[in-house]
Amino acid sequence: MVEIVLNGIDEDALAALARGIAPRVRGGGSIHLAGPLGAGKTTFARALLRALGAGERIKSPTYTLIETYALPGLTVQHLDLYRIAAAEELEWLGLRDLADGPVLWLIEWPERGMGAIPAPDLTIRLAHADSGRDVHLHAHGENAAGWLKALHIESDVNSGQQLSGDS
Repeated sequence: MVEIVLNGIDEDALAALARGIAPRVRGGGSIHLAGPLGAGKTTFARALLRALGAGERIKSPTYTLIETYALPGLTVQHLDLYRIAAAEELEWLGLRDLADGPVLWLIEWPERGMGAIPAPDLTIRLAHADSGRDVHLHAHGENAAGWLKALHIESDVNSGQQLSGDS
């Protein structure tokens, strides 16, 4: 499968990555966002949602577990599973009922909901790094492989790998 590793990127580059992925996920899919607290999962999700047209005010689903964004031609379900102890706790959310039409699932802390959430098309692992964040993108199928292949990634010696402006 297709994998991309970006080392030491800053918040602006992370947002640029989200903007680069946004036009490719308009048909729906599932993106799992993994990593420790403060690594950039919500930052990425907010940038992606803004790029998809959700507006400037994007609420974190930390306490509500799920926020729904009805966009033209696409519904985005943003889940933050940090506060759940077991996947069985998700049953009352009725996730299966939310899967009508094109749906993009953005799932933070997916390891806490395995078996009760959609399988990932794309996993994005974020980690703290000395000079920013390390980001590992892993496509789990042809759909997400196409998303990643369509990105234009270039290497910049001074600032690590960055998303190019022509994405």
